[in-house]
Amino acid sequence: MIFHTNPGFLCVSSAPLRLCGWALALALLALPALGAPPIQHWETAAGARVYFVESHDLPMLDVSVEFPAGSSRDTPQTSGLAGLTLQMLRTGAQGWSEDDISRRLADVGAQLSTSFDFDRAGYAVRTLSARAQREQALATLAALLQQPTFPVEALEREKARVIAGLREAQLKPDVIGAREFARLVYREHPYSLRPSGEPGTVANLTREELARFYARHFAASRAVVAIIGDVDRTQAEALAEQLTGGLPRAQGPLPALPAVTPLPAAVERDIAHSAAQAHVMLGGPGVRRTDPDYFPLFVGNYILGGGGFNSRLTEQVREKRGLSYSVYSQLAPYEQYGAFTIGLQTRKDQVAEALRVVRETLAGFVAEGPTAQELEGAKQHIIGGFPVRLDSNRKILEYLMVIGFYRLPLDWLERFPDRVAAVSVEQIREAFQRRIVPERLAVVVVGAAPPAEDVPAR
Repeated sequence: MIFHTNPGFLCVSSAPLRLCGWALALALLALPALGAPPIQHWETAAGARVYFVESHDLPMLDVSVEFPAGSSRDTPQTSGLAGLTLQMLRTGAQGWSEDDISRRLADVGAQLSTSFDFDRAGYAVRTLSARAQREQALATLAALLQQPTFPVEALEREKARVIAGLREAQLKPDVIGAREFARLVYREHPYSLRPSGEPGTVANLTREELARFYARHFAASRAVVAIIGDVDRTQAEALAEQLTGGLPRAQGPLPALPAVTPLPAAVERDIAHSAAQAHVMLGGPGVRRTDPDYFPLFVGNYILGGGGFNSRLTEQVREKRGLSYSVYSQLAPYEQYGAFTIGLQTRKDQVAEALRVVRETLAGFVAEGPTAQELEGAKQHIIGGFPVRLDSNRKILEYLMVIGFYRLPLDWLERFPDRVAAVSVEQIREAFQRRIVPERLAVVVVGAAPPAEDVPAR
């Protein structure tokens, strides 16, 4: 299962995008113009929202269909249901077995991938745009989305695979830390649930539950379709209808997600682990996808800890004191407030010192904001790197999905450099003061040093 993180600057942290085989070779042959591409938008007859960029630079087509069917639609009793439902779509559809589906895609060189996070779930296909290859790849995708069979044998196999992965992951210090951090930051909110579920809840999921979840969440009017590549508007309209026309019809609106509320007080968890270094995470609720403070927070986070070796946290924690090889901060915007996170690894006997430096650095940044020099340097790096964010159809497809799913303005990409350039020191300081309270953070340390009295005498 892929836990998908929204890409690049849309997420305030960067996630790798995978290209392989002929797709990678072709992608390197031609790069789009430096500006953001024009986005066309319409709705299908069934109410699906479509976002299209026409691009004939490569004989390729990228298509994605996503739904509000992420892990936040699970409950504590059904944790893992959303992710398992998504994965099961590819195990049988329209009378085809899982092997049939894989063969149909392989025969035309198409690539199928999933996306999954708190809010969204869906499939994407990358194919050559020639008619024969395109039609077979899209017919296969349409069948997965519209006529899944949820075969019982495949379900039992997938449940066993997920459970084995969960049990293995439970031993890893970074996974342990992230899981506890989510519990502390989100508390009773569905964002606190582990996207892959828990061994006990996954074991109890039934085919009937998957089928009901699919019918409820994978409805045509809830679908968002993104298309980029070597087709024209008429062809794009036809394939959007093909992919969504046979989806279930919505039976009433989905319930709104509850709000993620600020932390009422500081909270800390120390978790014993045999790892050589301590894994440290601290933070709290940070930003929504449509937050009016998005750009000040985005640029400010780059300066604080999102800019790698150019960040203030790196300067204070790594360069000046050598407390950690790397330290970062990130903001994860979702429909509700996603987490603001600072993370690092350090020697167990340096945890207290590292936390002190991080807290002081964060408190100073929130109180005073960045310097004018830091802000100017951040703007140059962010705006200068903007064309690289759009240097492949696959990346643009990801941005189309975020723009479409969260109903961002169609000119969001076009206006991005100007909105970054307009951010001021005062806006960053005020935005951080509204969103981040250094005195009320969740802190998780996995692998903390034992108490002094437990340390053997030398």
